[in-house]
Amino acid sequence: MDADFESLCQELKHYLDSKQIKAIEQAYLLAKKAHEGQVRYTGEPYITHPVAVAIILAEMRMDPQTIMAAIMHDVIEDTPVLKEELISQFGKEVADLVDGVTKLTQIEFETRAQAQAENFRKMVMAMAKDIRVILVKLADRLHNMRTLGFLPPEKRRRVAIETLEIFAPIANRLGMHAFRVEFEDLGFAALYPLRSRILKEAVSKARGNRKEIMEMIDNEIRAALKKTNIPIRSISGREKHLYSIYKKMHEKHLPFSEVMDVYGFRVIVDKVDTCYRVLGVLHNLYKPITQKFNDYIAIRKANGYQSLHTTLFGPYGVPIEVQIRTDEMHKMAEYGISAHWLYKTEKTFFSDAQQRAKEWLKGVLEMHKSSRNSLEFIENVKIDLFPDEVYVFTPKGTIMELPAGATAVDFAYAIHSDIGNSCVAAKLDRRLAPLSTHLINGQQVEIITAPGARPNPAWLNFVVTGKARSNIKHFLKKQHREESIELGKRLVEKSLRSFGLNLSQIPEEQIQSVVETTQLDSVNHLYEEVGLGNRTALLAAKQIARVSEQGEPIKSDTQHPLAIKGTEGIAVTYAKCCRPIPGDPITGFIESGRGLVVHTEQCPTLESYRQKSPDKLIPLRWEEKVYGDFPVDLRVDILNQRGSLAKLALAISESESNIENINAEEVVDGRFFSVNLTITVHDRAHLAKVLRKIRNAKNVMRVSRESKKSPPLRTLSSRP
Repeated sequence: MDADFESLCQELKHYLDSKQIKAIEQAYLLAKKAHEGQVRYTGEPYITHPVAVAIILAEMRMDPQTIMAAIMHDVIEDTPVLKEELISQFGKEVADLVDGVTKLTQIEFETRAQAQAENFRKMVMAMAKDIRVILVKLADRLHNMRTLGFLPPEKRRRVAIETLEIFAPIANRLGMHAFRVEFEDLGFAALYPLRSRILKEAVSKARGNRKEIMEMIDNEIRAALKKTNIPIRSISGREKHLYSIYKKMHEKHLPFSEVMDVYGFRVIVDKVDTCYRVLGVLHNLYKPITQKFNDYIAIRKANGYQSLHTTLFGPYGVPIEVQIRTDEMHKMAEYGISAHWLYKTEKTFFSDAQQRAKEWLKGVLEMHKSSRNSLEFIENVKIDLFPDEVYVFTPKGTIMELPAGATAVDFAYAIHSDIGNSCVAAKLDRRLAPLSTHLINGQQVEIITAPGARPNPAWLNFVVTGKARSNIKHFLKKQHREESIELGKRLVEKSLRSFGLNLSQIPEEQIQSVVETTQLDSVNHLYEEVGLGNRTALLAAKQIARVSEQGEPIKSDTQHPLAIKGTEGIAVTYAKCCRPIPGDPITGFIESGRGLVVHTEQCPTLESYRQKSPDKLIPLRWEEKVYGDFPVDLRVDILNQRGSLAKLALAISESESNIENINAEEVVDGRFFSVNLTITVHDRAHLAKVLRKIRNAKNVMRVSRESKKSPPLRTLSSRP
């Protein structure tokens, strides 16, 4: 037996039988032959790497199929061996595991980021089928990180960043604490070698100074527990790992001494009941800090982690952080989903942690469906891997776990994407609250929905979960497409009137032939292109009507301007340069990729459009009944006296208008100042009402409606 395989074999003998070890040896012989002649950066034969990966998994007591997949995890990617060969020799299960870890090397990607994102997407899809894929990948990455020092500096840095951004958070999400700690410390050392070395020396020095206090606290805890006859498996000092110290110093701007002033202990006991008895003894021994107690046994973390956390005032006032857990909980905390791998059974049964991991993967797959591409997908997953949590309750008492900073909208999407898409309000502890409110531990959250409600683009400014973000973007993209199709259809219909035709008169085959000629996917795609401004409606109408470019010149259809309802949505926007409102004479401009932009007819911007792109100008009119709030810019000159601004704001409020933006500039002589406002109105009649109120307000000298690219369009009222 080769020396390479001997160390693995010794580990396997602890829990596998000879027949299973023989099958693993066959996988080793295939991998060794396939990698013959390949050498790692360390100078060792390549086969040493997959064997080391297999040993990591054997120490976790993984099943034979996973060990075989670990030994052969690079054969499809780096050697001529095909997946079909693995299926024939080792079965589909092992072959699928190997394929799940294999990178997409045959496809050319434009950027490294795109390649990384696509490979991550492929791995997640494989994980969803078999969770063991990620265990092989994590073990593979762990051994690579242990030998990272042999890589060129640039590659070393890139691998370290990827490990800290993706693989350490995934290990944490799956409850694999031991993996996460090693990933973070190795990544930190590779990325910031000088900081890591200095911090390591400082920790070593501080540990010597802390030894006496640690021993005293340890003795006092043991004595207190002995008095009450509580059985204890172990008590140990708990050291923070380097990267967690660095993160606390960096993110919370804390000095090293303050981070190291906290003394950590872990108490391991036999059962859950004993955990709470130990807690009582410790709270009797030292005074607890009430705000810093967490019961993760009653409300476990999403990754399956369970423990009691309490912070105490110790001797000399030093803070002591204590974790209290059972043996079972400790194994789960260290190894997560791999803690109880059922390698001896073929039953489709999963431990609680594995079930939770599958639930998380289900959510990740939903994100994948609603992401536009792999780069957006990986960004959404990174957001979802954010480690800090908040725990809230549904009205029925179910516990929901969300990232810190999550809002009511994140909660709604966590329940179901349809709930998120139709939510209009939220109740926090039975009181109405804004959807943007950050949730806190222990709150009861109730979501109020309404038929026909839609996600608001502004939600993207405050949601924190990847699922909420991807669902909102997906819905808005779909909504934008539907609105663009509807607008494009109306624009084509309007242009057809120039030829005395309408769409109902055109045979479907005739429209379909235009779609084929223009190499578009469908008729809706044609309308969408017109609605987005990527194709002119007149050209599309000519093609549909089969009018040649040399035919009679087409006159603009000014007799039938396109009606604007105000509820078209994202496909129709209102120009900020002139701020059109219902009642203003209006003209539209088809802007490529943006759709129809509405301007007032007097807007100076339209002059350049009339000269450069007259074919993109569309005559418009307002519908008889237009609903909504429309922004309008005003300039108010007001005396520089106490209370003038308050009186102006009161006048606007009393006229049932809202101030969106305000900016005041003092005029040179200091007697008065100019206030630039953006307010919302329903139409010109409402604007007139607002202006009358402002004009009658005390200390107002002059008021006018403004255009951002021109002098005031008209002085509506003034006072000498």
